[in-house]
Parts: sequence; structure tokens; C-alpha cells
Amino acid sequence: MAESGSLPTGFGELEVLAVGMVLLVEALTGLCLNSLTILSFCKTPELRTPTHLLVLSLALADSGISLNALVAATSSLLRVSHRRWPYGSNGCQAHGFQGFVTALASICSSAAIAWGRYHHYCSRSQLAWNTAISLVICVWLSSAFWAALPLLGWGHYDYEPLGTCCTLDYSRGDRNFTSFLFTMAFFNFFVPLFITFISYRLMEQKLRKTGHLQVNTTLPARTLLFGWGPYALLYLYATIADVSSVSPKLQMVPALVAKTVPTINAINYALGGEMVHRGIWQCLSPQGSGLDRAR
Repeated sequence: MAESGSLPTGFGELEVLAVGMVLLVEALTGLCLNSLTILSFCKTPELRTPTHLLVLSLALADSGISLNALVAATSSLLRVSHRRWPYGSNGCQAHGFQGFVTALASICSSAAIAWGRYHHYCSRSQLAWNTAISLVICVWLSSAFWAALPLLGWGHYDYEPLGTCCTLDYSRGDRNFTSFLFTMAFFNFFVPLFITFISYRLMEQKLRKTGHLQVNTTLPARTLLFGWGPYALLYLYATIADVSSVSPKLQMVPALVAKTVPTINAINYALGGEMVHRGIWQCLSPQGSGLDRAR
């Protein structure tokens, strides 16, 4: 989609504003919840463990997704008055890269957490610091590597139909896009999804044998499918058919759904945990702040 002086095809002013407001709510909610998670890790010594380091990595990735959504929300609101993407072509490439890095890091961090929980519950031993740090480094380096490839010519970043955010250009559906998509999706979606599903499945069987089932073993895999599945379906359709046959409004659905993932992850992985919940309460409570100063 080119930077133009008119509203994008298939959208009216109210629809552009509606999408902008939805993105704004998603962005602010995700930022607030994940910022609380990050703050609690920084201020609560009990949370500075290898296992919680993986959750911190996920919170940082999801904060990046929310920041990406905030930029998209701002450009949606500006598009009504300025009738164009306000950040230029280079801004589109930067926005696409940043969004792709944090999205991949979020997916892979979820898989790392699943494996870490499986290791903890099934081996009854704490995750080692060097293992956790190595996992986090691998997650972010791998995500940056795959996100950089479209900047180098394998794949391409371009505007989504509304012109308020940038992602992989699936409109061409050429061999370049297809080869990148299937290779990237295998290593960064299907493999993490498989690890997440198998880890929680094995953990569920172990906990049932011991008579304890204290964690939700289905929500993490469902979150990956719900949050990123629509993008996967759209990309898959673009490889076998002309994606222009899909209405622009329907093409925006995956972007809106994906931006809910940071909120769901924050509730599932961080706010739902007793220790993290206690740490957040200590950060927000005046008594907790007083104790920190006393220490």
C-alpha cells in the first residue's frame, strides 16, 4: 500500500477511528500489565529466579508488541486528519522489524516457559541460571535474525490494508515470500507450539499421577493458536490464492487479535501466579514501598 492522501480502500473515517481506538486500548492495557510484571521482578528479590527470568523475557517481548500497537493506534488516529502514514517508508520498515522481533520473541518465550515448567514439575529441580540465561539469549537472537531477513531481501515489510501498521508483505504471494514464510513458520511457530503443547501435556500427566494439578495446562497453547493462528491462516491463504479477494477489513482482523496476546500472557503467566501477584502488590502498596526503603 502506498502512502496516499486519501483513506485506505474499504475503510471510512469512523472505521479507521474505531480500529485506532481498539489498538489504543489493547496497547495501553498490555503496556500497563506487563510494566507491572517487569517492575515487580525488579523490586522483589523473591522473583529473581531462573524460572521467572523466562517470564520476564516474555513480559519484555509483550511490552514491545504493545508499543508496536501504540504506534499503530497513533497512526490510525493521525490518518483520519493527515490521510497518510506519518512515519515514512523507513518508519514502516522499522515498525515491521520491531513488531516481528517482539512477536517472535513472545512466541518463543512462551515455549521456553513451557519447557521450564515441565523441567521444574517433572524433575523436581530448579532451572539453572546458565540454562535460563542461555534460553533467553537464544530466543532474542533467533527472533532478531529472522526479523532482519526481510530487511535483507528474503521477505519484505509493507503496510497492512489500513496503512497504520507494517508487517510481512503477503500481498505478492511470490516465491520469495512463500519460501521465507514456510521456513520461518516452521522454526518460529510450529516448533514452539509443539514444545508448548508437549511440555504441558507431559506435565499434566505427571501432576495427575501425583494427585496435584495446580497449573492451567491448556491455556498457553490455546493462546498461541488464538493470538497468532489468524496470521498463519492469512499467510497460508496468500501462498495459494490471490489475497486481494479477502476484504481489507477481514485482513485487519489478525493484527487486532494478535495485539490481545500481551494482555492474555500477562494474566496467565504473571498476574495469575501467587508470587508475582504478591510482588506486584508489594510494589503498589505503600507498606511494601516502606519496607523496601527500610531495607
